Amino acid sequence: MNLIVDAGNTFMKLAVFQREKVIYESKIEEQDFLKEITKIFKNFPETSRAIISSVSKCPEVYVKALSVFCKVHLLTPKSKVPFINKYKTPETLGMDRVALVTAAFYTSKSKNTLIIDSGTCITYDFVNANGEYLGGAIAPGIKMRFKALNKFTARLPLVADECPEKLIGNSTETSIASGVLNGMVFEIDGTIDEYQRNFKDLTVILTGGDSHFLSKRLKNTIFANPKILLEGLNYILELNKD
Repeated sequence: MNLIVDAGNTFMKLAVFQREKVIYESKIEEQDFLKEITKIFKNFPETSRAIISSVSKCPEVYVKALSVFCKVHLLTPKSKVPFINKYKTPETLGMDRVALVTAAFYTSKSKNTLIIDSGTCITYDFVNANGEYLGGAIAPGIKMRFKALNKFTARLPLVADECPEKLIGNSTETSIASGVLNGMVFEIDGTIDEYQRNFKDLTVILTGGDSHFLSKRLKNTIFANPKILLEGLNYILELNKD
């Protein structure tokens, strides 16, 4: 069994894999990490390897704590990956994006694939039919857009992302919701359209915390997979187990 630890901008996600199947999953705050892994190893004592991926510098305490229970692989730019990385600055490429591209490589082999992760940021990553990762784009996520309008203006309120997104806002709040939510949907659809014009037989995979909201509104055909980042990390752990 493998333990996957994905330390994101807001929460930490943990998953136990038995081969390629998730048999346990949790989302916690950082201060609950030690308590959670103690519970996991108590309930799944056959877990023999773990991988840690972090969007920022990984605290040494995570590695030390996990090393008590099993072998630990810290995902870095030097880790083995299955795709050909043509990113100009691979040392700056986020480990979450590396995991997503790995999962796209394995799940859509020999296909042009665009994977969109809608979380704190929206990231677009493209791997072509030859298994080459060419790069992508990074844009602000939903909450970041709402917060930016509030922070960098004198009078605009902070609007919650549950606000209904009418096309024509009839109040300041609904106007902001329309601009942010509809604007982001149009942006993503437009990006997909442009990739489809440039690459034949494009597969689009959507994941991330806001994928549930976006998947119902995008006009383009997509495959929604909320677990694909964890699956990518599990593939990388298997690739680096020796």
